[in-house]
Amino acid sequence: MKKLKNIISVILCASICISAAGCERTRFKRKDTSDESSYSSENSENISDPDSSDNSFENVDDDEMNVFEMVEDMKIGWNLGNTFDASDCTWLSDEMQYESAWNGVMTREEHILTLKNAGFNAIRIPVSWHNHVDGNYNISEPWLDRVEEVINWCLNCGMYVILNIHHDNSTQFMYPNSQYLTQSVNYVTKIWEQLSERFKNYSHKLIFESMNEPRLVGHNNEWWIDPNNADCKDSISCINEINQAFVNTVRASGGNNATRFLMCPGYDASADGALNSGFILPTDPVSENENRIIVTVHAYVPYEFALNKWGTNSWSASNQSDADGVTVFMDNLYNKFISNGTAVIIDEFGALDKYGNLDTRTEFAAFYVKAARERGMTCFWWDNNAFDTDGENFGLLDRASNSWRNDSIVKALVENS
Repeated sequence: MKKLKNIISVILCASICISAAGCERTRFKRKDTSDESSYSSENSENISDPDSSDNSFENVDDDEMNVFEMVEDMKIGWNLGNTFDASDCTWLSDEMQYESAWNGVMTREEHILTLKNAGFNAIRIPVSWHNHVDGNYNISEPWLDRVEEVINWCLNCGMYVILNIHHDNSTQFMYPNSQYLTQSVNYVTKIWEQLSERFKNYSHKLIFESMNEPRLVGHNNEWWIDPNNADCKDSISCINEINQAFVNTVRASGGNNATRFLMCPGYDASADGALNSGFILPTDPVSENENRIIVTVHAYVPYEFALNKWGTNSWSASNQSDADGVTVFMDNLYNKFISNGTAVIIDEFGALDKYGNLDTRTEFAAFYVKAARERGMTCFWWDNNAFDTDGENFGLLDRASNSWRNDSIVKALVENS
């Protein structure tokens, strides 16, 4: 049955992608910001099939793929949020129910096809593992099988996939300070040993991300760095060591993992965390590898508009302060990393639905993605399947009906990537 599903998936995806055959991949060029505010939400129409070659990576030698070509080819991404990352669901007796505990819907193959058809060609799959391991950190086989099934759906469609360790940031598992460093390295190493072994023969369209938003949970500086604070300095140093352990573990597993693209965050995965002078990119133990370690960043900025649900519901590309809230951090990342040969992927961003500000969010999405692409970065929208709640409404794809609730944002993301 599993093989049959894979065959069906390939046939369906082929019908979606056939028009893309032979499209030329554009190489990364230095940014041109002359027309960053040209998008108008009035241009939003029905979402059409993608017209770019999402499978170009498969037609070249993976080991020879330049990291910036890969990021360019990745185009635009989407997060399968509040799904495999669900945690603290102690009321559930069946671990497999965690997948729908936070969003109410089990992932279906048709969701992946809908994303592909809209123009997304990369999916980040955040996964919490700590509530699916035994006392020796051995991952539950049914849980890992299910994660692999969804990964296969994505890869069978020619999409890129980012797999990570997500909500495992606690003193029981992974906590980035000196007191818990040994335990943290052991946990991260054990998890990635198993994932590396399971996926070591998968194509390079599967990308590993060490961990999600590593930080001092419960600390006064949990969400922001005080460069002079001893705890922050210690945590940043520990994150460097955990990232290095991740890289060493994946590389040692062999197979395609010897050259697989890997992603590593700084403190809380923020731009400030990556830009902090204490953040050190891991050394690749495979000396022949060139720039195959990528910096990952989360940037819900400007905060008052994008993430603070009690903040402003307005944003305009024509307002210099609003625009700077997006472009300044991107320029800083470009200058530190990209201009020096290290790629950056923004694998979480978005803007909350606040007071029906769809047009503003559409303008923001278009500007944000265009600005990032001009600087050689690819973005992933955070979609938690939330629309009409009192919390963080980042939803785009209504998974129950498998239809777009905010298709103007989807069109803005795709057309400006």
